[in-house]
Amino acid sequence: MSFSGITATLVEAWTEIRIHKARILLALVGVALSVAALTAVVGLADMARAAMAQGSESQGGRPATLNVSAYSMDGSETDAAGLREAYVNVAERYSVEHSSLFLPTQIPFQFPDGVAQTDALVVDADFGTMRRVNLQTGTWFTEADTQRMAPAVIVNEAFYARMGSPDLALDPVVEIWNGAPVDAVITGVRANTWEQEMPAVYLLTPAYDRLGLTGGGMGASPMLELWVPEELALPLQEAITTDLTAQFPNFHANVYRSDYAAWGDPYAVMELVVGGIAAMVMLLGAVGLLNISMVTVKYRVREIGIRRSFGATSGRIFFGVMLESVVATFAAGVVGVMAAIAVVKLPIVQQQIASGVAEHPPFPIEAALLGLGAATAVGTLAGLIPALVAVRVKVIDAIRY
Repeated sequence: MSFSGITATLVEAWTEIRIHKARILLALVGVALSVAALTAVVGLADMARAAMAQGSESQGGRPATLNVSAYSMDGSETDAAGLREAYVNVAERYSVEHSSLFLPTQIPFQFPDGVAQTDALVVDADFGTMRRVNLQTGTWFTEADTQRMAPAVIVNEAFYARMGSPDLALDPVVEIWNGAPVDAVITGVRANTWEQEMPAVYLLTPAYDRLGLTGGGMGASPMLELWVPEELALPLQEAITTDLTAQFPNFHANVYRSDYAAWGDPYAVMELVVGGIAAMVMLLGAVGLLNISMVTVKYRVREIGIRRSFGATSGRIFFGVMLESVVATFAAGVVGVMAAIAVVKLPIVQQQIASGVAEHPPFPIEAALLGLGAATAVGTLAGLIPALVAVRVKVIDAIRY
């Protein structure tokens, strides 16, 4: 069919839709609702999956995160300084863009009710990106914070509440008790990861070194986290293990993936279930549209016969009837997708599916395209059978109808 023929068929289909708009609108309401439900279900599932993935990444890092550690096998004292230097060299040697030293420890802080040992993570600036740290207020560490005379700290909500929730714009100072008080500056507050979480802080590695703290500090075995491409994770595990074993023959090097995707995607089953539900929703809409399309063709038998008598070809009749369905369902699909996006982007819905994450996941464009594609496919299938029936109508029988 030529371009002009296709254009004429589309114009004709749109004209027929306008003529039979009352009947077609009844059919398209169901299609629009089905597309809206399909798009919303798929969109919500994808956004919920992204939110759960973010929560997992805050615990174990983004895919693929390698955790590197080494421990003495003969009970000798850990060479913390040597390990740290080796870790830095590993990140440089393999051109890892995001890496961070990682040391759980405790630091004494002065609270209004006294000095208390507080859980702390000594990290580098890249840690915030690698772990998607969710800050309620303030900003994550930058390289400029490594040069501060008063060390920068990021605290959790429990720590901030125990401090009396001061206005950080006016009073951001907290004291570290290191034999004598040392002022530190709170630059951010992160959300608690669970309801009863105890006070905790993050501190940059250079600042920790300058403080010279020893309680559970750099005398303990430091670790390293590397964010690497997933396809390079296994080769790097083997290479880093070999490197560290060669440098520290009396140490056991342990290199493993700590991210949630290390053993495959744990959310794949959820996607399959949601896909099945979405397909059933769309199938119900397609059956309703097919029934109405068949009834519509039955009432138009006489009209089709007259058009055939005036020279309309079988192809013209076929594509005319089918495109009526396709054009109408595409328009209904656009309306359904817009309605689904409007509902899913409501703040109350966003809060329910993505609470406690660093970034609210955007509405997936794949869900919108799926909705439009499904609407078009349903229109094609629902128009195909009526179009075949219309083509097989005999002229003389149709005029007598």
